[in-house]
Amino acid sequence: MNLDTFERFEKQIILKKIGLAGQKKIFASSVLIVGMGGLGCPLLYYLSASGVGKIGIVDFDKVEISNLNRQSLFNLKDIGKHKVTQAKKAINALNKKINIITFNKKLNKKNIKKIFRSFKIICDGTDNYETRFLINDYCKKNRKILISSAISKFDGQLMKFNFKKKGPCFRCFMPEAPDVENNCQIEGIFSPVAGIMGSLQANEVLKTILNSNYENNKNMIIFDSLKTEFRKSKILINPKCKNKC
Repeated sequence: MNLDTFERFEKQIILKKIGLAGQKKIFASSVLIVGMGGLGCPLLYYLSASGVGKIGIVDFDKVEISNLNRQSLFNLKDIGKHKVTQAKKAINALNKKINIITFNKKLNKKNIKKIFRSFKIICDGTDNYETRFLINDYCKKNRKILISSAISKFDGQLMKFNFKKKGPCFRCFMPEAPDVENNCQIEGIFSPVAGIMGSLQANEVLKTILNSNYENNKNMIIFDSLKTEFRKSKILINPKCKNKC
């Protein structure tokens, strides 16, 4: 670690629970973010700013003007351009040493194995149940660590599933998709919620990399922005789960 690198990450390194050893773990880590929207933007920023060495980003959308109230990596000049390309440019302006790998495509059953295989931690920031189930089922089968967040209206949710250990999965919490899709496009979103939940997702990723004792596995964190309240809800194994948890 040279002097410039030390100075960049000094405020993390001086933390007793991180130190040089912890910072080296962060440098050596690999994280994949699926969805470069309201959650993915703050998540990518804070993982990059913390020094995560290899980050993959998956999204096939282009930036729209309606994204700009909450997708903090983009600006007016990015409208009409692919999100993953513009997000990588924004992060390179912050730190050129971060290895950002872009996947400008829609995640599906045919490409998920190729995209996921070289990443240890998977972050779900998608806005539809079909993709959430696909990500959950693959991570469960392949014993990946999945950190998932969702936002709608004034509320947010955060879940961590460490599939290296026995425990529930997303299907235990929601066996089937609801009849009506609930996402930002349909229900709207209070923009600070995206920033808060994306930051919490980054916090959970870094704790996982550092092997923190404060494990949040099997719990859902629920945030109510109107009341400024957090609460935890236990996710139990569903004996009828399709993944046979």
